[in-house]
Amino acid sequence: MTYQEALTYIHSVNWTFCKPGLDRIRALCEALGNPQNDLRLIHVAGTNGKGSFCAMTAAILKAAGYRTGLFTSPYIRTFNERMMVNGEMISEEELAELTAFVRPIADGMTDKPTEFELITAIAFLYFKRQNCDVVVLETGMGGRLDATNLIETPLLTVITGIGLDHTAFLGDTIQAIAAEKAGILKTGVPVVYGGDKTAAPVIEAAAAEKNAPYERVDYTPLTVKQYTLDGTRFDYAGYADLTLSLLGTYQPRNAAVVLTAVERLRERGLAIPEAALRQGLSSVVWPGRFEILSRQPLTIFDGAHNAQGIAAAVDSIRRYFGHQPVYVLTGVLEDKDYRAIAADLATVAGRAFVLTPDNPRALAGETYAALLTGLGVPAVAYPTVGSAYEAAQEAALRDNVPLICLGSLYTYASL
Repeated sequence: MTYQEALTYIHSVNWTFCKPGLDRIRALCEALGNPQNDLRLIHVAGTNGKGSFCAMTAAILKAAGYRTGLFTSPYIRTFNERMMVNGEMISEEELAELTAFVRPIADGMTDKPTEFELITAIAFLYFKRQNCDVVVLETGMGGRLDATNLIETPLLTVITGIGLDHTAFLGDTIQAIAAEKAGILKTGVPVVYGGDKTAAPVIEAAAAEKNAPYERVDYTPLTVKQYTLDGTRFDYAGYADLTLSLLGTYQPRNAAVVLTAVERLRERGLAIPEAALRQGLSSVVWPGRFEILSRQPLTIFDGAHNAQGIAAAVDSIRRYFGHQPVYVLTGVLEDKDYRAIAADLATVAGRAFVLTPDNPRALAGETYAALLTGLGVPAVAYPTVGSAYEAAQEAALRDNVPLICLGSLYTYASL
């Protein structure tokens, strides 16, 4: 099997009519020898912030000398990004080999696995073959019925925060979504929760039921000293003058969740010196999160695609650019709270360049442009991501205005 054949096979799986549950992934992994049981895992769920948390934690563990696996989704430019060891993507050859190994087992199942279940099983095999010391494992969606929830006893469970997203699958209230995320809690395994008080009682009750030590992140000791486009300097809970390479006003809070988790990991037996912590935070790379793509014109991409994420991005825009209007490249899905998103963007955008995301759930660019125009933001819809980006960059360069690109990480790959 070639690499392209492997990708074609993985993406060919039709999951639409599959019954939710862990039976398929459990049967598949049992047939593969349950590779997940040989791994030390940090299991991470959350509406926003979980990707950044995973990247920071993996960078710190690598700096501490651990052979560290990282499983994330979605990918940005290449599928191989979803499985990394010490910052290096799985090779095309190994992905092809593992897929060829898994395929006959998956095809022989009466109830065949979904695409994400296939990917998860392949990742478990990969991390075992790579002799990872620890793996940072991000859920795909939700938690309770997510394929990653097959694991039995992780080192630590982390829920970064709860927001209204994927409501068709997870529920239409914060409490309902929190209950789904809390489904990853395991008996006796410590849980760190980084979200606000709205969902906290649900997470805490689930932890009590599992006899799992519960800790909600305390942001009181967090003091940000400096935001610049070259990085962020902050203090937190006894650590002074930490430097974080990731931009965005929301990232110091994500780092506070990481630092809280590090303390629990130390208690669980991992040796993580302060030097490794500092090195990991100052060197971590996580594309698509308030990332500078170009300096001329200044172009920044942020993967905010729901109301909570956009609100955080708007806060970052204000912090870095003050009252200076910015140009915005944006597209949105119809099942997001796009009216609230548009209202937030209208407070910082001088012009909007609107696209229709390549997604069956996309809101038509013309509709979104009309909504933004009605809110006082001159907006034009473009037929493709490329044409919108080209027009936005030309205008930003001509007018010497920062360009902020917002939306799905899949849009990022098209820029």
